[in-house]
Amino acid sequence: MTFVFIRIFFVIISTFAGYQVGFMLAASNPLWPIMAAGIGFLASLIIIFAEFTMRKISLSGLAAGVFGLILGLLLSRLITDSFILRSLGQHNETLALVTQVTLTLIFCYLGMVLAIRGKDEFNLIIPYVKFTRQNRPDDITVLDTSVIIDGRIIDLCDTKFIGGRFIIPRFVLKELQQIADSSDSLKRNRGRRGLDILNKIQKNPNIDVKIHEDDFPEISETDAKLVKLGKLLNARVFTNDYNLNKIAELQGVQVLNINELANALKPVMLPGEQMDIKVIKEGKEHNQGIGYLDDGTMIVVEGGRHLIGQMKRVTVTSVLQTAAGRMIFAKSESSNLKHR
Repeated sequence: MTFVFIRIFFVIISTFAGYQVGFMLAASNPLWPIMAAGIGFLASLIIIFAEFTMRKISLSGLAAGVFGLILGLLLSRLITDSFILRSLGQHNETLALVTQVTLTLIFCYLGMVLAIRGKDEFNLIIPYVKFTRQNRPDDITVLDTSVIIDGRIIDLCDTKFIGGRFIIPRFVLKELQQIADSSDSLKRNRGRRGLDILNKIQKNPNIDVKIHEDDFPEISETDAKLVKLGKLLNARVFTNDYNLNKIAELQGVQVLNINELANALKPVMLPGEQMDIKVIKEGKEHNQGIGYLDDGTMIVVEGGRHLIGQMKRVTVTSVLQTAAGRMIFAKSESSNLKHR
């Protein structure tokens, strides 16, 4: 609403300024004040329209364009002040002026285009620069949509095991909003949960969180945008998405996977140890039973299909660690007696 008032005020001031200019020229034509006021009004509308069209331009892109423009002006100035053009100006001033204007336009255009294309590589603007020692890296973590919906990040930050500054990209907020507005009830509930978690993150005094505005419109996929932002800010990407984990690692971006952390903190089970487990369903392979520990670890009971619904003591035979989690294979004494 503030921007609306600013735009209205700008239109009024521009119209009044045009009227005042026309009033000063009214001696030659009495219609000048009205015409100048109309010109000021139209000019203000054109400027506001241009401002609307520039809303998608990022601050880093604008800064890159300005930097390229200044660089082009400097280069064109050095060349036009050279001995050759000064000699040309002594013989033909018109040709020298045309050459100077042409070179200035060419260098300004090339400077702006090259700077905008290479804005990410040059790092012209570092949004979260810290004036600290050079050998101390910035502790920045970019949050993925999945890890926000997961919600365990709040508990993790409360334990003080992870800190620094958390970055939430604008395109992640947009994706959360799209999920929350989905016609699918399951997706809608996940999206609303993510927005609730995000609200808690912003209110948590133990979490330093900022919204990052760069959207990378040339990239369509959210995962690719996260990897690009991680490389640009030299930051880690916090996720529990397996595919994003692999893509980021291939491109040299450090990843914090909350599922890997959870798996690493689970108690180690060695072959030969015994535990009490309730078999709740049938396994994929023949005659297998499936149970779960309190932390969600899957227990595959060989020959335990007939034990579904029962609480039995089983013996660990092997442990399989995968990227998706840990699986424990076990067998029960009753299944051994049955096979005998």
